[in-house]
Amino acid sequence: MLTIYIKEIRSFLSSLIAYIVIITFLLAIGLFMWIYPDMNIIDIGYANLDPLFFVGPWVFIFLISAITMRSFSEEKKAGTIETLTTSPVSDLGIILGKFFAGVTLVLFALLPTLVYYYSIYELAVPVGNIDSGAIIGSYLGLLFVAASFVAIGMFASAITDNQIVSFIVSAFLCFVMYTSFEYLSQISMFGDVAYVVSWLGMFSHYESISRGVLDTRDAAYFLSLIVLFILLTKTVFGSRKW
Repeated sequence: MLTIYIKEIRSFLSSLIAYIVIITFLLAIGLFMWIYPDMNIIDIGYANLDPLFFVGPWVFIFLISAITMRSFSEEKKAGTIETLTTSPVSDLGIILGKFFAGVTLVLFALLPTLVYYYSIYELAVPVGNIDSGAIIGSYLGLLFVAASFVAIGMFASAITDNQIVSFIVSAFLCFVMYTSFEYLSQISMFGDVAYVVSWLGMFSHYESISRGVLDTRDAAYFLSLIVLFILLTKTVFGSRKW
């Protein structure tokens, strides 16, 4: 697994993909936080990182899909999948190596946003008058969401050898899992089970963690979702042996 992880990290950093993803993410977040009227921190008048944590998942839907679309699709198209599968690494080891490499790239993108945290810390009146607990919880929630998107994106990449198809399927599944259940729960026909419908989606759990209190049920939800898509990826990846 470690060998695959190092290989993927080197592959990311030796191509433009990693740098484009990180720069695009930081530019998008920076525009919402500091530039766009009525949305930036100066206009809102509150020292918080709400724009980052509101826009972050939406940006990640597309950027993480772009990162993961090549995970298996490129290997299949280039014909290197056979070399990969004959290496002394189990299928699960290959998948986990690629998964943790994707999550590491997300961490690379998130680390520079700590500058934003320092900025609002200094802008607060008095200095330091911010809800650090909620911000830490929001960062953790955003990381959970991103890791889930990576797992979903890898599954999408495993089912096709076309990177464009992989990107579209991944973005669609990420969108459905993140927000669709929240909207469905608002339909009157669901009535008493609206809470259950909302609970099936990521948004309600992300919102819960963002309050600064880590509920084990929210953590269990994200971990279960990640494990589910990793197992689905393993099943699809292992089907080549059938």
